[in-house]
Amino acid sequence: MSGLLYISASPRGTESISSAIAETFVDEYLTTHPGHVVDRFDLWDGTLPEFGPAAARAKMTVFGGGTPEGEQAEAWAAAVRTFERFDSYDRYLFSVPMWNSGVPYKLKQFIDVVSQPAKVFDVHPETGYRGLLTGKRAAVVYTSAVWGPGLGPEFGNDFQSTFFDGWLRWAGVADIQEIRHHPTLTGSYDIARKQADERARQIARTF
Repeated sequence: MSGLLYISASPRGTESISSAIAETFVDEYLTTHPGHVVDRFDLWDGTLPEFGPAAARAKMTVFGGGTPEGEQAEAWAAAVRTFERFDSYDRYLFSVPMWNSGVPYKLKQFIDVVSQPAKVFDVHPETGYRGLLTGKRAAVVYTSAVWGPGLGPEFGNDFQSTFFDGWLRWAGVADIQEIRHHPTLTGSYDIARKQADERARQIARTF
């Protein structure tokens, strides 16, 4: 599809810094890509399915070469629909605020829903995992208020970008662009925000 899937992991709406920077990206993308569309997927809008006991059993049924039935089939169908929406785009934009040194739990839920065998990955007993989302591009907005590059562990740790970048690469997405906003407690918010917005526009123009 000629367009961009924007996945927002922040529940803070218009108060979210990561979402605001992502919207700067979206505005520039639409200006420089006439005819393209942007599909906004708010992970907090209630449409992201759970991945509980029935879905977990369905996954193992599929792993074993079987076909899920009953409650498992319904849970599996919901996961597949979410994956198909995700897979129908070749360009992704993610807004990812830092929560407790990591990512919001809804983003982990999204990852658990779409990361299915023969969809996002396959696995071989001798060669291990193989990501199937090859040829796709991702731009990721990472934000934090306290942690920042160069600060010690007393200000937190970056399990945010290390985890999410690792998942993207595991899934086969090798073309990843980062947009960062880490003003810290003593830095200049205005300067950091201006730099992040400009970085977002720069990447969006050729994305």
